[in-house]
Amino acid sequence: MIYGIGVDQVDLNRVRKLLNKSQSKFEKRCFTQNEIIYANRFNDPAKRLGARFAAKEAVMKSLGKGWRQLGWKDIEISGGGKPEVHLYGKAKELAKELGIDTVHVSLSHEEDKAIAFTISEIEK
Repeated sequence: MIYGIGVDQVDLNRVRKLLNKSQSKFEKRCFTQNEIIYANRFNDPAKRLGARFAAKEAVMKSLGKGWRQLGWKDIEISGGGKPEVHLYGKAKELAKELGIDTVHVSLSHEEDKAIAFTISEIEK
């Protein structure tokens, strides 16, 4: 059964500016080490990080919370192949309280936009 859905879109030019201005600060605050390593394998890491940033926002929306209640690094989006959502800390605790056992995610990115859609699913 679906608990919630979430969608978010990110301007990749804004992500590129953040990475150029203070890459380590932005990465350290918002992304796990696995996400950073994955994104930096590509010529334009902003596409992958932007899509993951959008996915984190979408996951929060599908859980009924925002970035003030959940940490950015409490949500990890795997790279390579089918993306998967991994929850940690407060996000994992919240999902358990709500009976959510799976969060599905779909990502897409172009030159200047990235979008993510998520569905939080309750155990049957």
